[in-house]
Amino acid sequence: MTIQTVHVGLPGREYDIRIGRGLLDRAFEEIAPLLRRPRVAILTDENVARLHLSRLEQVLKSSGVDVSALSLPAGEATKSWQGLSRSVEWLLEQKIERSDLVIALGGGVIGDLAGFASAIVRRGVRFVQVPTSLLAQVDSSVGGKTGINTAHGKNLVGAFHQPIKVLADTSLLDSLPSRDFLAGYGEVVKYGLLGDADFFDWLEQSGPALAEGDHDARDHAVRRSCEMKAEIVMRDETEQGDRALLNLGHTFCHALEAATGYSDRLLHGEGVAIGCALAFETSARLGWCAQEVPSRVRAHLRDMGMRTDLADIEGNLPDASELLALMGQDKKVQDGKLRFIMARAIGDAFVTSDVPPEVVLSVLNEALAAR
Repeated sequence: MTIQTVHVGLPGREYDIRIGRGLLDRAFEEIAPLLRRPRVAILTDENVARLHLSRLEQVLKSSGVDVSALSLPAGEATKSWQGLSRSVEWLLEQKIERSDLVIALGGGVIGDLAGFASAIVRRGVRFVQVPTSLLAQVDSSVGGKTGINTAHGKNLVGAFHQPIKVLADTSLLDSLPSRDFLAGYGEVVKYGLLGDADFFDWLEQSGPALAEGDHDARDHAVRRSCEMKAEIVMRDETEQGDRALLNLGHTFCHALEAATGYSDRLLHGEGVAIGCALAFETSARLGWCAQEVPSRVRAHLRDMGMRTDLADIEGNLPDASELLALMGQDKKVQDGKLRFIMARAIGDAFVTSDVPPEVVLSVLNEALAAR
């Protein structure tokens, strides 16, 4: 069993991302140095609890750790004021202290929610991320962004609260339904598109094997994604500059998620994939990247069996002007202007506020007309 480590070297808030198969069974060894007393509280969702909770509880309890757990409903709707209130009140009922550990066992929803609850209970409790989805292992568990959705948009309420360790057990990916795995792959592709053309080349070659369960390919994809995210987070923890690059595809994605009611009609990673394709299409329209680049991006996503266009979203969608209005609630709005992540080429993304709204409307109208 090979366990790899990616270090996030934030001064005073350093932590390791541990990556490999079998980490859940090593959970006590991994967190033992962090325990100030043998006490942990686990936040998870009902789907993950059925698959993995008893195993984690058994590993910890057999080593003398007092464990309590709360299982919340699965799905994006849990990342809400109601879900946050329930989590916070439960942690207080458990008499969780600042020196105790909260464990976020689950995908991006649980990681974001548990992280935010940990950030505000007693003004900050330490927490460990144990991501169980590909999306969470490569993206949401790393970097300390925590939060909830509101009626005004996605992730508009939250805090930067870094975990003290991340345990990415890649064997847990074996239990993911194909759709969920491929949704997470949307975030993997994003890393190649925004800053590593060689990684994108590797994904074009190795993506199918990765999707079919190749362990080495999965470990490499998770490690490289975490390395890239860690490098960017260390340069710009609170998204004042470079970290915005990690939102490639997300401005379009968040508008589409709002338009589909944060439902199973569109999973987050699916929206990221479609958003990346739209971002490259917009870049090409503006002459910032070659015309053939968006086609290459879409070709790889299609080869992987992923959603690539608005036509792949079932049901009605708002018109282009309404989608553009939904983008206006994005966190990247600055001085009233929407910032987009555009691209000069695969592996060369940049942040700009100089995207004419009429060009975005044109791209959206064309995409909607193809439905």
